[in-house]
Amino acid sequence: MEDLDTRVLRAALTWQQAGQPAVLVTVARTWGSSPRPPGSLMAIQGQGWVVGSVSGGCIEDDLIARIHAEGIEAVCARGRPAVLRYGVSAEQARRFGLPCGGTVELVLEPLGAHSRLAELLAARQQRQALCRELDLHSGAVTLRPATPQDEPGIVGERLLTPFGPPVRLIVIGAGDLSRFVCEMALGLGFELIVCDPREEQAQGWAFGGELPGVTLTREMPDDCVQRLQPDARTAVIALTHDPKLDDLALMDALATPAFYVGAIGSRRNSEQRRARLREHFDVPDTALARLRGPAGLFIGSKTPAEIALSILAEVVAAKNGVTLSDQASVATAKAMREALTCA
Repeated sequence: MEDLDTRVLRAALTWQQAGQPAVLVTVARTWGSSPRPPGSLMAIQGQGWVVGSVSGGCIEDDLIARIHAEGIEAVCARGRPAVLRYGVSAEQARRFGLPCGGTVELVLEPLGAHSRLAELLAARQQRQALCRELDLHSGAVTLRPATPQDEPGIVGERLLTPFGPPVRLIVIGAGDLSRFVCEMALGLGFELIVCDPREEQAQGWAFGGELPGVTLTREMPDDCVQRLQPDARTAVIALTHDPKLDDLALMDALATPAFYVGAIGSRRNSEQRRARLREHFDVPDTALARLRGPAGLFIGSKTPAEIALSILAEVVAAKNGVTLSDQASVATAKAMREALTCA
């Protein structure tokens, strides 16, 4: 399953290429509380079809009604973007479901060949980070490499929308737990690669049925990590319990900018893994400090599905830059419970 931005862009491009008038709506600015952050996208097609969202639903209904009232052909014929603001008054905030009097500013962009959606989608598939600049007067679009300083919003007479590559998850091991991780991660819009050279695991994976959107590779995990070169939008999780498969791949992953590197296992096995990586592979302590193990947040998980949920919650928190209390980790939480039991 594609991430939401890609789905919106692909739908908009499909409509545009079919000659159907369509509008791309972008959240440009927000004040106070707002359901969707700047950079959020929605595409509206002439018959009222919608992909994506810019609020909890009420603003979308009003936008569709406005476009229908004017006629989407007339909206697109203007050729230039329009800026709309919702929630300026308390009455609007109540009407459109904006919490705490929040305000949201939207840019409505008529789509055409000048919109450069095909180039943007191609760049995302190649894991390039681009910033899309929309001239609010002419509707012209410029694509350039994104920088860490780029933030979504209006700067002068331009709307800036940075697009990073889709978030990617490399899963080492093709067992039952891996399948639950992938099924859940698909719904979160992750790009998924499962790596396992073992014949029996590959057969077991195939028996479970195809998971569209998941790539299964039979190469050695460390070769897979080296080939894919994890970037800052990549997470790596080792799920095999087999040091021959996990250790080298983890060593390689820890040497990359991957935002998350983790491995399942007991607390004892996790400490033994760290010792092996330190003593046999000279992995420095600074890199080992990034290794999440036992992976996941402590939620009392018992089943593979619950463990998968625990792991993905930690991955998503890391992706979003959320610093969690050490007490949320599996190792610390279990140690605290044991201490209370023995007291």
